[in-house]
Amino acid sequence: QVQLVESGGGLVQAGGSLRLSCAASGRAFSSYAMGWFRQAPGKDRDFVATITRSGLGTNYADSVKGRFTISRDNAKNTVYLQMNSLKPEDTAVYYCAAGGVALTADAKVYSYWGQGTQVTVSS
Repeated sequence: QVQLVESGGGLVQAGGSLRLSCAASGRAFSSYAMGWFRQAPGKDRDFVATITRSGLGTNYADSVKGRFTISRDNAKNTVYLQMNSLKPEDTAVYYCAAGGVALTADAKVYSYWGQGTQVTVSS
């Protein structure tokens, strides 16, 4: 079992930045690929970014490419999502997930999920 706890969400103006963190406990964090997903009200949960177990490989949704950066610190059992140049359409609950194979955007592949953190971007 892996427990995931997200933090760092909040309210920010368009053009601003936020850094989300996801702290993991339980089984070996470094044995899992990690992903970030988001869900806006009334919409499906969408892929945002993923990172390999080593942290050397990443992949992003086209909508966030060039603005968001995923990273991980295996010594701290934590994965991050740095979000810059935020837009109102980035408003959503952001979830981290563990357990996928490297660089997959398929939510069904991930075995463990956090409770989510709200990000609201005002115009």
